[in-house]
Amino acid sequence: MPFVRLMSLTLIVATSLVAFPSLNASAAEPSREEVLAAMTPYAGQHAAGVDRATLTGKLMAGYQGWFTTADDGTGQGWRHYAKQGKFEPGYCTIDLWPDVAELDADEKSATPFRHADGSTAYVFSSSRQKTVLRHFRWMREYGLDGVFVQRFAVATVRPGDLRHCNSVLMNCRQGANENGRCYALMYDLSGLKADGIEQVIADFKLLVDRMKLGRDANDHAYLQHNGKPVVAVWGVGFNDKRAYTLAECDRLVTFLKDDPQYGGNCVMLGVPTYWRSLERDAMPDPLLHQIILKADIVSPWTVGRYHSPESAERHATQVAAPDITWCREHHKDYLPVAFPGFSWHNMRPESKPNAIPRLKGDFLWRQFTAYKQAGATMIYQAMFDEIDEGTAIFKCTNDPPVGASSFITLEGLPTDHYLWLVGRGAKLLRGEIEATPTQPTRSK
Repeated sequence: MPFVRLMSLTLIVATSLVAFPSLNASAAEPSREEVLAAMTPYAGQHAAGVDRATLTGKLMAGYQGWFTTADDGTGQGWRHYAKQGKFEPGYCTIDLWPDVAELDADEKSATPFRHADGSTAYVFSSSRQKTVLRHFRWMREYGLDGVFVQRFAVATVRPGDLRHCNSVLMNCRQGANENGRCYALMYDLSGLKADGIEQVIADFKLLVDRMKLGRDANDHAYLQHNGKPVVAVWGVGFNDKRAYTLAECDRLVTFLKDDPQYGGNCVMLGVPTYWRSLERDAMPDPLLHQIILKADIVSPWTVGRYHSPESAERHATQVAAPDITWCREHHKDYLPVAFPGFSWHNMRPESKPNAIPRLKGDFLWRQFTAYKQAGATMIYQAMFDEIDEGTAIFKCTNDPPVGASSFITLEGLPTDHYLWLVGRGAKLLRGEIEATPTQPTRSK
């Protein structure tokens, strides 16, 4: 049944990472030594901005950072754009087309796609520093507090993959510092094989040893909560037959919390929607509750769990509010997930386009108001840049390419509308503006 096991960061991620490692790629694979040598502490500038000392009162977006192009120098090819080894009309995985109007020529990659007027359609690469820094300027301009930088554990093994993951993380670090935003690391466990948790632990040790991640006095942007650096682990307890076990997840959380050298972190867990009752999308195993009790922040994944403003409000009342009560009773923080809409037709043609309509922002706004009313003090926004599944809030075009692949649009809204709306959602969360039944009117 559609969306029963829907999650933006699923095994599809791992499949796409492995299936097309070098589509149209030409750059040589770096050595592991070269990749590790580039991992250094922060030495750049810092601007005043949001208070990075707490997650409370913040609206944080997820930052995938996984889009690469054939000409970006990474050797990764058209990653998270291509389908069946090709990126051309009829073969792509994205449902939204990014608005590249503000990007400079050296940020844009030409594609075989064409707009209605016959002009070449361009896309961006997450590997380009200039583009990532631009994204953080947008966050500052529109009032987004920061991002959880996705780091897929399966993409930290091959040197070329690790180099890309590291460059995205370091560019986000720079963008957050220069624009007064905050950021935190989020491991996604999707696609890990049995015993893969040891790779996550080894990778985290590298980040601390070489980048001083979360412990760098010069990095003023890394998010802290309750006096500890925040580290998120996504993909704990889902009942979709993952190879890694709850016992392995328990070991990872214990390591992040208690290791004498690398512990002392504030651990956020990305868990199933029905984690509290251990049903539906959650493994019916009480060990999940034991792991959550070891952690600090609970964040249930709800993309696709409701499909309309009315069902979003019911979810907030019937599921999120009792979740919040449970978390308060057990001295945990609760980070609900909001999403603007959903569409992954080009990736999965059996699904209909625009499966969960955005309703020109009304769907997202009602989630903000419902979560606020339910008692939420922080929100996770899915996602900043996820155009594969149509949840992106960054600038996307109303003039996508035409032809064999179909794309959704922002329904004629300004390309920056969702950045603006999420900024208003952050103000609503903090009580700086009043909750209204309809989204705020944007002045021209």
